[in-house]
Amino acid sequence: MQNTDSFFEGFGAFIAASPSSYHAAAEAARLLTEDAGFTALAEDAAWPTAAGRYLVVRDGAIIAWVRPESAGVTTPVRVLGAHTDSPGFKLKPSPTTGSDGWLQAGVEVYGGPLLNSWLDREIELAGRLVLRDGSEHLVRTGPYLRIPQLAIHLDREANSGLTLDRQRHTQPVYGVGDLAQADVLGHLAGLAGVAAEDVAGYDILTADTQEPRRFGRDRELFAAGRMDNLSSVYAALRALIDLPQDPTEIVMLAAFDHEELGSETRSGASGPFLADVINRIYDGLGSNAEDVARALARSWCLSADAGHSVHPNYGERHDSKNRPLAGSGPLLKINANQRYATDAHGAALFSAACRAAGVDYQDFVSNNTVPCGSTIGPLTATRLGIRTVDVGIPLLSMHSARELCHVNDPIALSSAIGAFYAGA
Repeated sequence: MQNTDSFFEGFGAFIAASPSSYHAAAEAARLLTEDAGFTALAEDAAWPTAAGRYLVVRDGAIIAWVRPESAGVTTPVRVLGAHTDSPGFKLKPSPTTGSDGWLQAGVEVYGGPLLNSWLDREIELAGRLVLRDGSEHLVRTGPYLRIPQLAIHLDREANSGLTLDRQRHTQPVYGVGDLAQADVLGHLAGLAGVAAEDVAGYDILTADTQEPRRFGRDRELFAAGRMDNLSSVYAALRALIDLPQDPTEIVMLAAFDHEELGSETRSGASGPFLADVINRIYDGLGSNAEDVARALARSWCLSADAGHSVHPNYGERHDSKNRPLAGSGPLLKINANQRYATDAHGAALFSAACRAAGVDYQDFVSNNTVPCGSTIGPLTATRLGIRTVDVGIPLLSMHSARELCHVNDPIALSSAIGAFYAGA
């Protein structure tokens, strides 16, 4: 098990550096290149065929892998799948708006956030600008916006049932003044050091700006934005950075974008990104179609995405016999309808990885009256045909602007991923 203080110092810094999926992919690439000797490759360039540590970024997604010297044409791959995006809001076209003297930014709901959690907190805009020449620039504003809640004096029933209209009630304010003199896009361009008229497109999202923080008895709790699913991305990064030089199989981190939207994009788990990378790796090994089929038949994907701890105030929403507790280990996620990809073989694999890592794990299954969400696990299994198992850390307040975990669980997940990479 890794040192708690150092792990959460790094985890908090990673979250703070990753206000958007584009920033998360860039920060993961920076950590891998600077701390573990990975080489960044371009998709439109020829790739080396030698053993080594490599990564490639596609939009807000990153895939990194280690190809050992011993790899042959049928060497299996062990993939840790995760995602870089989180629910929130995305900046609309013509984003500068306002009403009654207030300056506002026009935003569209991204994914399935807990809307009320975004009220009355300082948030930022972050993402990428693309210029007319095709160049891409990451940008973030720092604290810039706020979605103000209506005072209780103007809605005496607010505590009886708050209902937010996704269009009228979620547009944030950032100042007062003359709307004709305001320009959200111009502000972003200025922060990026480019001319506003040169910006041809943008993907800009919101992020909570409150710093990640440990708190509670013995500082055992950790609160931060975007732990769904940067918790899995960082756990895998630590395992990959700490990996011995020569694993017996090809080990890989695949952190996709757009999971919160269904993953059906070129950088999502339903897209071609993972298959593209795997095929190029096997091409470099000289594998033919028969070799690749044999290799994938012995390959595994550990799909890591945050899950639910039993909630002390809503215990009836959980299964009566399966009640995972924060701090008691990562979750093995199971669903009879294959919303999670875990089967008996997957359960045995994760059990072995946790045993080898010396950590406990917990089964998670939903209450039959509360259908669960899904993950990249079933998508990856369907896309590539490799055996897949779904896991993750238990959270409270999933899809809130600020989520909660116990400090033991991300470390235990990282240790289990390390054992998975090592072939357990």
